[in-house]
Amino acid sequence: MSGMVFCRGCGKEIHESAKACPHCGATQSTQTQGNKSRIAAALLAFFLGGFGVHKFYLGRVGQGLLYLIFCWTFIPAIIAFVEFILYLCSSDEDFARKYG
Repeated sequence: MSGMVFCRGCGKEIHESAKACPHCGATQSTQTQGNKSRIAAALLAFFLGGFGVHKFYLGRVGQGLLYLIFCWTFIPAIIAFVEFILYLCSSDEDFARKYG
């Protein structure tokens, strides 16, 4: 059967979109934890954001190149400072969902 996975709690087969197992009630984590650190991205945005280093760290190479090309205008530095604040204000789950 397509779309079926095994419960993390009891091992019974359930649908992959189930948030909890109907048999044992164990919550199913469909969100994989990202390997990018929110704090590291925020610090990179604060200190080296004008050059787009935080974008390269997050895997957004195209955006990082744009920051690098326009770094002489200081516009990427202003945007990076705003992103620094947004990274600090977001939760780990939201950050992992977006960049993980």
